[in-house]
Amino acid sequence: MTLDKSTALLLIDIQQGFEDIEYWGGARNNEDAEEKAAKLLRAFRAKALPIFHAKHNSTNPISPLVKGKKGNEIHELVLPRPGEIVYEKNVNSAFIGTQLEQDLKDNGIKKVLIAGLTTDHCISTSTRMAANLGFEVILVEDACATFDKVGSNGKKFPAALMHEVEIAALKSEFADIFTTEQILEYL
Repeated sequence: MTLDKSTALLLIDIQQGFEDIEYWGGARNNEDAEEKAAKLLRAFRAKALPIFHAKHNSTNPISPLVKGKKGNEIHELVLPRPGEIVYEKNVNSAFIGTQLEQDLKDNGIKKVLIAGLTTDHCISTSTRMAANLGFEVILVEDACATFDKVGSNGKKFPAALMHEVEIAALKSEFADIFTTEQILEYL
């Protein structure tokens, strides 16, 4: 695999509000996903490769991700530097209502490496859309995380299972799946 100037790192919704574990479901997988995303960020910066950030501005007034709340802020481990674009969105896709697609194309980006939160929401939606728009997508599975969910019948599904099922659904058809260590070896 080649990771060069035509490859962009896209960090999605790595925000302080996701530290409120109880609000999001009570338990989470990949508790070190932010640290792994930070490793990817440092490696991309060291190689001067393109970096883009997206953050979610929730329209739910009780969400920690509402614009203006502390939880809306990007996590300190992956704070953008000057020149790194931050797209603000209020839907699951980082491509809807933003200039992301056009900016990727304008910068000659063919491959998008995705990490962030949450696997079964904004990561899945953005991964699927990136692939449908013609980008080659690499999803870094251990630099993504999600939370426990409760189904329509009241059954609780553990975060690890939610994550694994979503990764399996995305694998091959929408994205190639790698770990942080595997990506760092390529860089």
